[in-house]
Amino acid sequence: MEDVVLESRARVLADLEARRMADPWAVSALEDAVASRRWWVSQWPEGAQYVAGLVAQDVQDALLDQTGRWPLCEGCDDGPQHPLHISPELGGPDPVWVCEESGAVVARLGDLSKLRDRGGPV
Repeated sequence: MEDVVLESRARVLADLEARRMADPWAVSALEDAVASRRWWVSQWPEGAQYVAGLVAQDVQDALLDQTGRWPLCEGCDDGPQHPLHISPELGGPDPVWVCEESGAVVARLGDLSKLRDRGGPV
């Protein structure tokens, strides 16, 4: 189970870094989310496939309260800024970032760094 938790942490940290949001507050929020989900998966081992997406959602919630929405969509040219969200809603299996406006899959969780500036895959 620990491998699942550590992989989840690495994937979310990669996306925080990709959007230049890996400041001390965000990393602390990530560590809190990891600790919480570590306990959660120890109670429900069958839920391991959901941990990465749930950690990302937990960090999103924490950042919303502190610094605002994360990650923002960089692929849409029209309309106000809007965030990406994790799909499927339960966080897994195979969580992806989806544009809140268009519904388009933008990247797998952990792969935001592989996007061009305007949100297109490399």
